[in-house]
Amino acid sequence: MMKKLRKAVFPVAGMGTRFLPATKVIPKEVLTLVDRPLIQYAIDEARAAGIDEFIFVTARGKSALEDYFDRAPELESSLRDKGKNDLLEALKASEMPSGAIAYVRQQEALGLGHAVWCARRLIGDEPFVVMLPDDVIAAEKPCLQQMVEAYDEKPGNYVAVMGVPRELTKQYGVFDLDPWDGDRARAKGMVEKPEPEDAPSNYAAIGRYILQPSVMDELRKFKKGAGGEIQLTDAIADRITAGDPVYGYRFAGRRFDCGSKVGYLQATVAFGLARDDLRDDFAAYLAEYMGFMNAAE
Repeated sequence: MMKKLRKAVFPVAGMGTRFLPATKVIPKEVLTLVDRPLIQYAIDEARAAGIDEFIFVTARGKSALEDYFDRAPELESSLRDKGKNDLLEALKASEMPSGAIAYVRQQEALGLGHAVWCARRLIGDEPFVVMLPDDVIAAEKPCLQQMVEAYDEKPGNYVAVMGVPRELTKQYGVFDLDPWDGDRARAKGMVEKPEPEDAPSNYAAIGRYILQPSVMDELRKFKKGAGGEIQLTDAIADRITAGDPVYGYRFAGRRFDCGSKVGYLQATVAFGLARDDLRDDFAAYLAEYMGFMNAAE
């Protein structure tokens, strides 16, 4: 019988060097997109997909990330005394039941595959999800929920994919895919960061995965790949070779790379304009600013 997806792994041990000096003291996952930290968007997406166990693979300097999901009795008391019930309600998004979150340390930066492997004892023999909080996806139906529905229909390993310009394939894991069956296509192979001329397609993996526990069997071999790191892509590719079903899933939505400054700014604009309470004032400002810039030229 197919086991229900209950667990999600969040690899959050990275130092966020592209956002220095801010990330000298603030984990990049706690950087805010409008008024919620990046990690909150990932947690909300996981909850919408039915996930109820959350595993954070962390490192030194991530205490603010852990504190975010803790209760803040003094703050709550102050807001209650002042009658700020709307803000009390907003705080509920960051509340997690006791025991719902577990933390494990990645003591060496050996790659994404190694970070996932660090969660092996908490995963056990269950299928699991991997979510990269840097990848924020705006979608009418949350991306992971779309993937779980596809998984429930046809079990296997699933990786969210999107088409990228061929010159950018060297920044991603890239799939060799069979013909599309709706929004899914079975993978024939997967290559980490190929040069454009060597890329089997322009369909790149992004930070949403549904994986079977057999992937851990590959990760435990500690095989080094691109950049001398243990790559999750390589472990998935080895399961394809072993005959496991691996599917690329073409989700409905727009992905923002919030691990880059430009992507983070793009997401800020998109999510700001999507808010009913911000849209009008923000859109008016952007129009005024662009008019000023055009006039200056």
